[in-house]
Amino acid sequence: MTLRVLYPGRIVNRHVGGNTTYTRKIRDGVTARGLATGTIPSGPHPLLTAAAENAYSLRGLRNTVLHFSADTGPLVRPRTPSVVTVHGVASRWTKVARTESQEKVWRARVGSAIRNTDRLITVSHSSADDISEVFGVSRELVHVIPHGIDADAYARPAGLSAALARYETRPFALFLGNLEPRKNIVELIRAFGRPAVRATGLELVVIGRPAWNFEEIVREIDASPWVTHLGFVEESDKIAMMQRCTAFLFPSHYEGFGFPVLEAMAAGAPVICSERGSLAEVAGPALRLSDLDADSMADRIAGYLADPAALESCRADGAAWVRRFSWERSVDQHIDVYRELVK
Repeated sequence: MTLRVLYPGRIVNRHVGGNTTYTRKIRDGVTARGLATGTIPSGPHPLLTAAAENAYSLRGLRNTVLHFSADTGPLVRPRTPSVVTVHGVASRWTKVARTESQEKVWRARVGSAIRNTDRLITVSHSSADDISEVFGVSRELVHVIPHGIDADAYARPAGLSAALARYETRPFALFLGNLEPRKNIVELIRAFGRPAVRATGLELVVIGRPAWNFEEIVREIDASPWVTHLGFVEESDKIAMMQRCTAFLFPSHYEGFGFPVLEAMAAGAPVICSERGSLAEVAGPALRLSDLDADSMADRIAGYLADPAALESCRADGAAWVRRFSWERSVDQHIDVYRELVK
């Protein structure tokens, strides 16, 4: 009988960012290797989704693995073999990720998922260290399986849609990611308003949907004429914008992995990013921001933009660096975990 792996409908059926990219890539790779896949039911509201997922996990499905791929999962132990992926613990290093009440709920949900599933996966060694420390899990029990990157898809020349055709000739710097405090977008916008960066003439383009606690970010965007917020864009425009930007900026306070940094490198963009969380190990040849306040970032960004050799070196080295991250390898390692549970 073919092994079947089910993924959360709340993640695969709508795009919520990196968790969706990850889950769909693993699901598609698993399907391509001949395993059956499907979804864990969800509901129209988070509480109803939690109830639906828990009820489904108690069905005792044969030859099936439930993979809760986005931090949270069952509140009681499933009767079906199960796996949870926890992507990181931002609050170990920064207080801006969530409000205090949001953090309490998140930790309770994640702690429950870790206790009630059979295997625990994370996506970087720094995230494994954080999970071990915060949730009291033996480090040896955390399976580290890095994400992959479709390097060829990002390197292949992409055309801009008519709506964004102006960026064929207009110089700009690019940020891409969910609008949430952890991404440090407010300080980035303020850094671009400092005289040293304004002197470059670059527009700051922000691509991404409002996620949570985003109100201050939106106010800062609205008050900053040097910033354009494009919201969500199609994948082809995303790649095309990465290929055309003068630099890709990612000053995040914490990342469990950091998809956009590697995607931008694959597209040929010079990347300027923080070195927090997994970025210290994942971002490779990126140009680094050691301090993340507006003034410090403005000085460092202006210096990098005035150094064509540094930008070109980052561009060239980044294209080789991303080849280390393979979805093929990631899928194989996930299947190894699934098969451990269903023999």
